[in-house]
Amino acid sequence: MGVQQKKVAVHDLEVGMFVSDLDRPWHQTPFPIQGFHIRSQEDVRALVSYCKWVMVDVAEAREISESRPVTRHAFGKGSSRRGGGREQLQLPPLSIREPVSYESVTSLRKEMKTSKQLLDDAEVALDSLSKALVTGDVADLKAIATVTSKMVSSVIRQPDALLWLSRTRAHDNYLYRHALNTAVWALVCGRHLGLNEGLLNHLGLGCLLSQVGKTALPADMLAREGQLTAEELVTYRGYVGLGVQMLDGSGLSRAVLSVVQGHRERHNGSGFPEGIRGDRIPLLAKVAGIAEFFESLIAPRDHAEPMTPARAVTLLYEMRNIEFQEDLVENFIQAIGIYPTGSLVELTDGQRGIVVSHSPERRLWPQVMVMTDNAARPLKTAKIIDLARYNEGKEAANTIRIRDCLPHGTEGLDPSHYDVTGVESRWSLSRLISG
Repeated sequence: MGVQQKKVAVHDLEVGMFVSDLDRPWHQTPFPIQGFHIRSQEDVRALVSYCKWVMVDVAEAREISESRPVTRHAFGKGSSRRGGGREQLQLPPLSIREPVSYESVTSLRKEMKTSKQLLDDAEVALDSLSKALVTGDVADLKAIATVTSKMVSSVIRQPDALLWLSRTRAHDNYLYRHALNTAVWALVCGRHLGLNEGLLNHLGLGCLLSQVGKTALPADMLAREGQLTAEELVTYRGYVGLGVQMLDGSGLSRAVLSVVQGHRERHNGSGFPEGIRGDRIPLLAKVAGIAEFFESLIAPRDHAEPMTPARAVTLLYEMRNIEFQEDLVENFIQAIGIYPTGSLVELTDGQRGIVVSHSPERRLWPQVMVMTDNAARPLKTAKIIDLARYNEGKEAANTIRIRDCLPHGTEGLDPSHYDVTGVESRWSLSRLISG
């Protein structure tokens, strides 16, 4: 059964309602989330500035108390309420010098074939670097710099390919997976911001190197990152400084080291190691910080259930001008989508699948590879549904939408079953997506 919608004048909106559509195209407004809960009167005033009426999702409004995400900051900090009593910091919008406008120049299928080896090469390079740093040998950064350059080129050509590969591949080492996925999220955001290729290389390399300091910490501590005592937390936070020390004298640029040094600093000064705030945090470190935080929320860990990407996106939106600068949050969400590539989802008709890519203009209607029927039975052949194209021109009652974002590891939706490299198989994604 589809979700019921109701037309409401903006002056009649109340906190708790879920706005599902506007009287104008979403991309003509500053709202990065195409569909969001009204959390405060500030949100109402923002809507009044742009719209006369909106569509309210009645079912979502009823269920807001159940669907409100629980903030899972590392080490139990924070609150899910807007602000949570914490200081907010308003700054002028980000200013990108001579921004570059990128266009996707290749298909998802072709780019996945081109870049399928990249993440394996990156993991090998990280492993070699970590061993050298731990043993005190001279670190050779050529391999990891080469991999970074190839990752940047891939994201520039087609941002969804590397996202898919990083989200659906298995990693044996959590640190490497965390660094790799952080780098991909950051590069996708940096591309959207218009950073030039040189800056993207600095950003990507800094993200890949941002976790090296953790190799000097006890393995048990890393396994319990979200459950540390106050004393352990002090030791844990020292990984940033350790990483900078390990890389000192390696010939890295100041921009790359600024990412390693500043990726855990926060907009309102609540981060570490220095507690700097606002414009004192370098731009590349800001991008790396939001990417690393997002990955920490959605990454599967032994000790905790990860957030679904959709809930993590909602949390980020609530943290604007608190832990992360507002327009950076908005740009990050616009870059990755409400349902990022690799998100497991259930559609309103009961079918289940995984998000393949998204459209910036219709962020609630991505392309979904459907893997089960409406009774959760596996399909003999997976199929791609482009929700934006399917729903075009249809009345709201006849559209297919995403009902929910499903948890990592949902039964019957294991991405490792799919061959994305072009080898024919029952679940070969490459032969399902046309160029």
